[in-house]
Amino acid sequence: MAVFVALSAFLMTLAGGWTAQRVTDRRHLVLGLAGGLMLGVVGLDLLPEALSAAGEEVFGVPAALLLFVAGFLLAHLVERLLAARQAAHGGEEHDGRAPEVGLTAAAAMVGHSAMDGVAIGAAFQVGGGMGLAVALAVIAHDFADGFNTYTITSLYGNARRKAITMLFADAVAPVIGAASTLFFTIPEKALGCYLGLFGGVLLYLAAAEILPEAHHEHPARSTLLCTIAGAGFIWLVVGLAGSG
Repeated sequence: MAVFVALSAFLMTLAGGWTAQRVTDRRHLVLGLAGGLMLGVVGLDLLPEALSAAGEEVFGVPAALLLFVAGFLLAHLVERLLAARQAAHGGEEHDGRAPEVGLTAAAAMVGHSAMDGVAIGAAFQVGGGMGLAVALAVIAHDFADGFNTYTITSLYGNARRKAITMLFADAVAPVIGAASTLFFTIPEKALGCYLGLFGGVLLYLAAAEILPEAHHEHPARSTLLCTIAGAGFIWLVVGLAGSG
């Protein structure tokens, strides 16, 4: 049942990526929406789950928050190191961005989607009602995951073929994650720590890359409205999942 439900997440992820491809003439709106979706996923979904799952504190600070900050700094460090390495070897950047950063970020999205699949499988082990509630949240926000995976990969100058490859990997990941729960489960604390780290990476990409790029050439009110709409959509998804 968990694998069957994960197939719906597969379709929703592809739908999100397809949408990102089809609106290239409104690139600033796409980026504004992507930034809002990413902000909403981090603040309203990942961090609350991470704080709940990780639990323990380190020197008075929740471990999930420490890893959140570490993820933000790690993303910044990786971007700078890759950019410096590419410049030293005579490589080209895309508007000052190293393509490897986009692929690394997309790979992190794939890993997150695999954890979504694990969450679906684990919830179904608890019970059918719990499984369906978790599946609703995952399926709804996998549209945002697909949208963001394609957008991030493309933003850093990677070829369309690579963006589609990463999108397909992101779509398949929940199915593989759900199937894996037939053999093992991930400890709750480890999952919480991972979510905190990934949240920091995602916030860095949204705040330092996606949103500035969205307003660089088109500082329009409509772009800001798309960002607000993206965050609001995630709020709605989280709210519906919680009430279910």
